[in-house]
Amino acid sequence: MVKVLITILFTTLLFTFFPAGFLSAGGSPHVPILLYHRFGPAATDSMTVTTHTFEAHLKYLMTNGYRVIPVRELIDYYLGKRPPPHPKSVVITVDDGHKSVHTDMFPLIKKYHIPVTMFIYPSAISNASYAMTWGQLREMKETGLFDFQSHTFWHPNFKKEKTKLKPAEYESFVGMQLKKSKEKLEAELKDRVDMLAWPFGIYDDDLIHKAGKAGYMATFTMERNPATSSHNVRALPRYLMTNGETGKAFVIILSDSPRG
Repeated sequence: MVKVLITILFTTLLFTFFPAGFLSAGGSPHVPILLYHRFGPAATDSMTVTTHTFEAHLKYLMTNGYRVIPVRELIDYYLGKRPPPHPKSVVITVDDGHKSVHTDMFPLIKKYHIPVTMFIYPSAISNASYAMTWGQLREMKETGLFDFQSHTFWHPNFKKEKTKLKPAEYESFVGMQLKKSKEKLEAELKDRVDMLAWPFGIYDDDLIHKAGKAGYMATFTMERNPATSSHNVRALPRYLMTNGETGKAFVIILSDSPRG
């Protein structure tokens, strides 16, 4: 009888502090990694999330017991360098470096004081009309809330490039995209760059191997799945966020279970 009562008490405590929706089969926390691109007053395209929707996401996280953690904290856990994160952890990432990140997202990040990882392709910065400047990135970095990582040098489609280029040319092209991006970001922002988001979410075993040789300890895809310790740390899934991810749709993402 005593053993039964102890078992019931243990089970109750387990599901009180570690809800089933946030643990994998092996007990590892499910961590949704959210991926944003652009922001604005209106959703003018499929990649734009309105400022109102984004703030609604942040408010929901803050008022429902979620903890936004830096992606590096999650990677350190997967690499055995730190304990598991809070069972209701969430990671926020942004790809590309669109200027609306500075004008629309940045004020909300400061308001709610949450960490963000940005994956940048440096060829556009201080160059393309749609992109931020190096000065704006440095301004954001000074808050301590932003970590800037690689998105290759100019965001190529590796699948298409592989069909167009000769094998030796393709090898050289991939090496340039991985190395030049890392070097430029480290030179401009004076920070460690050892993570990479695959452009268009395209990757394969060969690209993963090349990323490792280039000095990237973790890479990220665009597969709609929460991250767990069972995933390959060089192919971690992320949820591509659109303006339709509101209300119940957003809640479903947060409570999603891993799929094979």
